Amino acid sequence: MKKLTIFLSFLFAITTISKAQESLSVPNVRSITKPEQISKPATKFQRASNNIIFLDFEGLSNNDPINNFYNGGLSGKGNTGSDYGVQFSLALGKIDADAPGGNGNFANEPSPSTIMFFLDSGNEASVNIPAGFSNAFSCYYAAGYDGSINIYDGLDGTGNLLATLPLPINNDDYNTCTGDPNGWYCNWDEVSVSFNGIAKSIVFIGPSDYVGFDDMTFGSDSPGPTAVPVSNWALYLAVVLIGLFVLYKYKIKIAL
Repeated sequence: MKKLTIFLSFLFAITTISKAQESLSVPNVRSITKPEQISKPATKFQRASNNIIFLDFEGLSNNDPINNFYNGGLSGKGNTGSDYGVQFSLALGKIDADAPGGNGNFANEPSPSTIMFFLDSGNEASVNIPAGFSNAFSCYYAAGYDGSINIYDGLDGTGNLLATLPLPINNDDYNTCTGDPNGWYCNWDEVSVSFNGIAKSIVFIGPSDYVGFDDMTFGSDSPGPTAVPVSNWALYLAVVLIGLFVLYKYKIKIAL
């Protein structure tokens, strides 16, 4: 009986490990992307107010090196997006397997159907913003293993470390998913970090092909095209308080 228990425990452990090791790419699914299958970049909403930069990675091909896609140039597969002065290194676009031309093993991505991931053997990717950005950084992520994000005030991950953002595993063999029918990486968590200074580069760290990102937002602690900079909340709060004071001072009645 004891031997049977040990054997069953070992079998369960092997099964659990194999599940936890599913990557962001659907095995044995070949991606063939035609030009007409690539969605156009959402240029109308890409730049939020107050110089916040929002990237949803739409318009990239599957397994497409991002490179200068957001820097006035081309991606590795010849696609171009809006020019925000943002340059990626070792990062790629990945399209959901449920969408034309994709083989992404993920679901419920915040802005369908393309995300960012990396395959570098050094287990990291980076982004440079030479003009710099301030206040905060935010995004959504899905991870099969732990990862992290480091923000620096120099290019290429140099200079002072301004902030570190941990990315704990949020997709494992106990995933419960609704909505989008297919994809192992179906749980996406919003993360953000505020910092002092001017950031010029970000380094994304984690096992290759096991951490995905979407809706990256530079300059706000809330990911999305309508994000508001951290520094502006105090101003908006002050305006509200002044308005309430005026209403109280002059006994202005508000019709509801």
